Amino acid sequence: MEENLIITKQSEKQRVTWDGLGEEMKRIIRVAGPMVFVYASQNLLQVVSIMMIGHLNDELFLSGAALAISLATVTGFSLLTGMASGLETICGQAYGARQYQKTGVQTYTAIFSLTCVCLPLTIIWISLENILVFIGQDPLIAHEAGNFIIWLLPALFAYAILQPLVRYFQMQSLLLPMLATSCVTLCLHIPLCWALVFKTELSNVGGALAMSISIWLNVIFLVLYMRYSPACEKTRAPVSMELFQGIWEFFRFAIPSAVMICLEWWSFELLILLSGLLPNPQLETSVLSICLNTISTLYAIAFGIAAAASTRISNELGAGNPHSARVAVLASMSFAIMEATIISGILFVCRHVFGYTFSNKKEVVDYVTVMAPLVCISVILDNIQGVLAGIARGCGWQHIGVYVNLGAFYLCGIPVAASLAFLAKMSGKGLWIGLQVGAFVQCALLSTVTSCTNWEQQAMKARKRLFDSEISAENILV
Repeated sequence: MEENLIITKQSEKQRVTWDGLGEEMKRIIRVAGPMVFVYASQNLLQVVSIMMIGHLNDELFLSGAALAISLATVTGFSLLTGMASGLETICGQAYGARQYQKTGVQTYTAIFSLTCVCLPLTIIWISLENILVFIGQDPLIAHEAGNFIIWLLPALFAYAILQPLVRYFQMQSLLLPMLATSCVTLCLHIPLCWALVFKTELSNVGGALAMSISIWLNVIFLVLYMRYSPACEKTRAPVSMELFQGIWEFFRFAIPSAVMICLEWWSFELLILLSGLLPNPQLETSVLSICLNTISTLYAIAFGIAAAASTRISNELGAGNPHSARVAVLASMSFAIMEATIISGILFVCRHVFGYTFSNKKEVVDYVTVMAPLVCISVILDNIQGVLAGIARGCGWQHIGVYVNLGAFYLCGIPVAASLAFLAKMSGKGLWIGLQVGAFVQCALLSTVTSCTNWEQQAMKARKRLFDSEISAENILV
């Protein structure tokens, strides 16, 4: 009799899980859909600039701009994005626990902290040309890249404000403001970039200036909405000295978040640097940058699902609902697998034509066509690992992601890539295959960690941290 009761309870729990999965998938769609367009719009700013410069029909301009944007991502944008991702744990769980004022205060803390981080990064960007020449890059490409990245400096500081604002709206599921401002910014960027590149003497660096202006416009739009919209009233905390009290907590999650994301981003950007050491570096750099920009653009869909997963999981853990968090994991992974299959199939069918969006040169387009099947594999792996990384940020175990990415890419992927490219003489194709080996190992490890997660324990840890920090803040104020 007792055994039958246990079996009945287990069956009921399983039924609730499957019933809840449908509802959770609807919630994931409501968050993921707008976030796809937000991320895509923001990423398309640099893609549009690269496309405009590519149609100047000067391989040197394209190589320099591609290298500059890659290094700007490595040394600046990826770091700021990674650190801001720490808010997905802090603000997401705080919002789920209805600590609304903490959501606003931590956003201010993040903006202040990331702005300070930009100061030493500025020195690196100004010295980029000399650094590239020192490590053996082509002097002509190094000069163009150094000139281009200097015009991107305003974008760096704008990014330090934009990324915390994105997390602030994301964790509250206030998605329409971000969607509207991102789309308006992109619509303004296209004619602005065209005018600066083709109608002024700025030429290639006009693309960098257009990016800087556009990102600042996005920041201004979001700040105005945050300041004056009634939708932000409960989380709109006044700017005060309290923002300094949360710096330690922010960096506690921001640093491993940044390392986790940067280790992966840097491994892909390292492809661009290594391609500059191959025979015919201008062609290799141009083609690999096109492939990298392609998967970065398509990653917008995975990013949207990952953002939805992070939001839903962090909110539910903060509210003390481990079962709902588990269902959110199942829903988000289901979407990731379906989306990866569809997108990679479409890309494979279009492999002969998508290279023309970046360049008119047949040599470049033919090389891109050869690389397309490998890019399709990258899309599948990136979608799966991207959502798994979002789950990690929602739970707050970014430190585990650091070890996973370190082992997958730097102990496995990059050595294989270098061996295939330089020892096996496979050039750029070998570099890309090696990184996919690392991505496969990463997916396997993150999947193992996620499947072994104790969600009840994660919920208890989130609640304990939130209310312990609240008591500590009250004691400091007293």
